[in-house]
Amino acid sequence: MAFGDVKTPKGLEELNNFLADHSYIEGYVPSKADLSVFDALGKAPAGNNVHAQRWYRHIASFSAQERAAWGGQALPQVAGAKPTVTAAAPAAAAAAADDDDDDVDLFGSEDEEETAEAARLKEERLAAYNAKKSKKPALIAKSSIILDVKPWDDETDMAVMESSVRSIEMDGLLWGAAKLVPVGYGIKKLQICCVIEDDKVSVDELQEKIQDFEDFVQSVDIAAFNKI
Repeated sequence: MAFGDVKTPKGLEELNNFLADHSYIEGYVPSKADLSVFDALGKAPAGNNVHAQRWYRHIASFSAQERAAWGGQALPQVAGAKPTVTAAAPAAAAAAADDDDDDVDLFGSEDEEETAEAARLKEERLAAYNAKKSKKPALIAKSSIILDVKPWDDETDMAVMESSVRSIEMDGLLWGAAKLVPVGYGIKKLQICCVIEDDKVSVDELQEKIQDFEDFVQSVDIAAFNKI
């Protein structure tokens, strides 16, 4: 050791200087040498011996059983007391843990099973979504139309003309309200509403069917056309 009697000021100073660059008296773990100096000091060094103070507090943090193990001393066992774990026990436990880690496959079958499970759940959710979506009624595109049906003259029977128009039946066609609107010289036109399903009813075909009542109808125009 690079210091003298620690019970003298000079020896204590030399110990403090030694511990400035060392964690323990000998080697890199606590040993019998630390126990000898610790017992020689008897208490934490005073004054500016900060390195010796730090070392002493560290050695004092170990239990009496652990310090006794460094010196190879066997402490008397109290009946019923649990065995004391020495400093070598944590190292053995750590070694055993390392051996256990070697047996664990960090990137093996567990990850593969989790990936397969995630894929299965995704497929199930997608299938449930598609099934739910398929049950929703399809959106039917419809249009609201106002037609101006003009007669030949003021002698046309407008009631008969309206009845004729309403007699037209087509899948997806629904007739609505109607009224007579003056256009001049005593002539009135029939303005009639209807709702059609776009995929089933052609507006051009509907106009042609109305114009087929040629005894009453002079022309058919679209006054308003709105998607609904």
